[in-house]
Amino acid sequence: MLYSLLRPALFRIDAEKAHGLALSALRLAAPARAPTYPPSLASEVAGIVFPNPVGMAAGFDKDGEVPDALLRMGFGSAEVGSITPLPQAGNPRPRLFRLVEDRAVINRMGFNNGGAQVAVDRLEARVGKPGVLGINIGANKDSTDRVADYAIMAKLMAPIAGYLAVNISSPNTPGLRALQDESALTGLLDAVIEARDAACPEGKRPPVFLKVAPDLEPADIDAIARIAIDKRLGALIVSNTTISRPALASVHKGESGGLSGAPLRDLAQQRLRDFRKATGGAVPLVGVGGIANAEDAWARIRAGASLVQLYSAMVYEGPMIARKICKGLITLMKRDGFSSIAEAVGSE
Repeated sequence: MLYSLLRPALFRIDAEKAHGLALSALRLAAPARAPTYPPSLASEVAGIVFPNPVGMAAGFDKDGEVPDALLRMGFGSAEVGSITPLPQAGNPRPRLFRLVEDRAVINRMGFNNGGAQVAVDRLEARVGKPGVLGINIGANKDSTDRVADYAIMAKLMAPIAGYLAVNISSPNTPGLRALQDESALTGLLDAVIEARDAACPEGKRPPVFLKVAPDLEPADIDAIARIAIDKRLGALIVSNTTISRPALASVHKGESGGLSGAPLRDLAQQRLRDFRKATGGAVPLVGVGGIANAEDAWARIRAGASLVQLYSAMVYEGPMIARKICKGLITLMKRDGFSSIAEAVGSE
């Protein structure tokens, strides 16, 4: 209720400035402790127990400033980043746009972040604290060896991450999505896994998740699924923002960048089904894109997602969205006769 009253004023502020205010508000006003959820909401993925399946997607907390505040807001996990080896400013402003009529967002941020060392110094301080922290890693825009960038990031972040998310699907770093090609992806994951293993003793190695684009051809999906199984990835995150443009009403509909929010929902849902079929359920899936309420999250779980993530919907629904979705999931589980989230995964 409070957020619905504040939202008109917030929407008069530049979107990127409003995002900065949101980070500051979380630092100052997040609850003292995380809510307690029933065991039926817990999901185990890649050996990690998530207290509930609703995570904050990468992009909101780029530099790992507020992961614990997000967990206290009710998220079952917080994925920070994308973080690159060296600091970078990202693309010129303006680069973040609210499409209010479409309940969507377009961004062309370009992996703006303070760099790996700033993030390591900050996140090392929370090692041993409860809660699932994912670290989303990327490559610098002007890097001459992007595979080496990912290996550097894996080595630095593995000791402090609950899981590593390899982001090769942002549309805002030129050429990055080419790393989704079969031969390039195999070499990249080999380098990341080798770097992770060198940085962490056996038994303390975080699983590697791979974040893919929704704008993939069937052959790409099949190839990525084969590689994910072969490399024993912890999960596939399906999906990132889209470069496609469905019918949109906002004045900002022509802006370049990745589209997220409600218009991405159906495409992301279909890609999740595609990867469920291609993997045969052998690799856990994280459903992302257009999830705004419990019904959206439940549909993604029934389609095969063990976990879901959101970001853009919080712009429109407010910071209590994770708690609301979890409460709704409990109701939907009971309605449909399931005793746990795990039981419902892929049941559609």
